[in-house]
Amino acid sequence: MMTRRWKSLVIASAAISAFGFAAPANTARPDGVHPGPLSRDQAFARAEALTALGRKMFFDPALSASGKQACSSCHDPRHAFGPASASPVEMGGPNLDQSGVRAVPSLRYLEAAPAFTEHFHDSEDEGDESVDNGPTGGLTWDGRADHGVDQAKIPLLSPFEMANKDAVAVTAALRKSAYADEFKATFGNDVFDRPDDALDAAAEALGTFEQSAVDFYPYSSRYDAFLAGKATLSARELHGRALFEDEAKGNCASCHLSEPANDGEPPQFTDFGLIAIAVPRNPAIPANADPTYVDLGLCGPLRTDFRGRTDYCGLFKTPTLRNVALRKSFFHNGYFHTLRKAVAFYASRDTDPGRWYPKNAYDTVDKYDDLPKAYWPNLNQDPPFGGKKPGDKPALNDAEIDDIVAFLQTLTDADQAAKRSQ
Repeated sequence: MMTRRWKSLVIASAAISAFGFAAPANTARPDGVHPGPLSRDQAFARAEALTALGRKMFFDPALSASGKQACSSCHDPRHAFGPASASPVEMGGPNLDQSGVRAVPSLRYLEAAPAFTEHFHDSEDEGDESVDNGPTGGLTWDGRADHGVDQAKIPLLSPFEMANKDAVAVTAALRKSAYADEFKATFGNDVFDRPDDALDAAAEALGTFEQSAVDFYPYSSRYDAFLAGKATLSARELHGRALFEDEAKGNCASCHLSEPANDGEPPQFTDFGLIAIAVPRNPAIPANADPTYVDLGLCGPLRTDFRGRTDYCGLFKTPTLRNVALRKSFFHNGYFHTLRKAVAFYASRDTDPGRWYPKNAYDTVDKYDDLPKAYWPNLNQDPPFGGKKPGDKPALNDAEIDDIVAFLQTLTDADQAAKRSQ
């Protein structure tokens, strides 16, 4: 477990990275939206101030156009900063009547995500640095935000989330807030006179709060304790772990890395890559009522810089599996509502497609119904898919699926597990 000193260093490092602070001592003032180089003490103090301010903002519904939706409304700390509901998408907008188009991800364990790149190479310590792993990194389901400060602006301005019209609207809400004086003390007395700067400042405060180790990456699960030699796993959980890592069985660890890095960093349970697996189309998402609407992830529609890149269509970010047992909807469109079904889908997507996909007008299975056929070459075919055909034996049987689920339940953080035992 991290010491308090290490947690403080992490938070300060995050602030230095986010703001461009420099460690050498100087006489720069620690306030202002862009304060310039700061001494180490000033950087620590500023990180603490930003974390405290960002925490207040995160729970403030007045920052939304409706006045009823805070960041925490969708990213509930009682659910590992993910959604509390089983709804595949959440409602937002000025009147809370606008539907989102994707499932809300957890905000925990995003601190190690690299910036998006089309060509990711492992470091010498992590693997074969000559291998191009393809599109990797970024935040959100399509990787279009590289840092927490970038991601924080998305819900503030999204018409189907917090729905502020522009930076002026966000600034007006901040000016009226109970922490307005604190905001000015941190970013300058005239910050509200410059709406674009005020929006940047708000995003930086939220992004810094989301780097708080105790809140967002405690690494306190039973599996973390097991790796540290301080806990044991049951025979069933150990078998589930073996299946999770077995390249001929679950092969889950090929994307959801389960071993500590060579430098001792705890496993992130994601390689931060983007892949296509053809989750069934979810009719519960209002946007899908339009048969011409298709969410293609990396190539649009929310991400626009790769429109026309057919080799990227259908690719979505591989999420961390930490705290996955707490979720009530799974994958980018929230189609599945139990963890067991999500695992079973991997095992029999291709061997029993009729179990997952609907029938079409010709009474045949409409396989991969949410991914146009032109993009089927992008589909991941690694085990447990493995190029199998209908009627083939799946890579995992029911008992093995249950054991993998049992292992995944060991990834729940201690604070979350304690809440559910009370």
